[in-house]
Amino acid sequence: MSAVLSDDLKALLDGPVFVIVGTVQPDGSPQLSPVWVARDGDDILISTTVGRRKERNLRRDPRVSVLLQPFDAPYTYAEIRGTATLTTEGGAELIDELSLKYTGKKYAEFNPDSKNDAQRVVVRITPSKVVGRL
Repeated sequence: MSAVLSDDLKALLDGPVFVIVGTVQPDGSPQLSPVWVARDGDDILISTTVGRRKERNLRRDPRVSVLLQPFDAPYTYAEIRGTATLTTEGGAELIDELSLKYTGKKYAEFNPDSKNDAQRVVVRITPSKVVGRL
């Protein structure tokens, strides 16, 4: 069953807020990554590349947690727990959308070395539970 994001949480996700994504390592330990984020309805979208640790972790175990903590309101937060699905379709478009949102530049302009990156992956996180103060 999917969880619904509050309007306040949606507004924060629509702005340039950084989130921490937690995945499960093969040995069961946590792996955390700060990432850019977009939203599609109540789903959360992040970008990675084929072969990165979070991509490999999510293909093996799609359970994921996202922590959002606004820099200007550190006692306000939300943890969004859910399940991830991965696709390469739309990967280049998503990283450009995110880069424009966070840097004002297309990704290749912001990160010229990205031409050497592996194929981009769209990670769609469908929330099952939201906890916190948002």
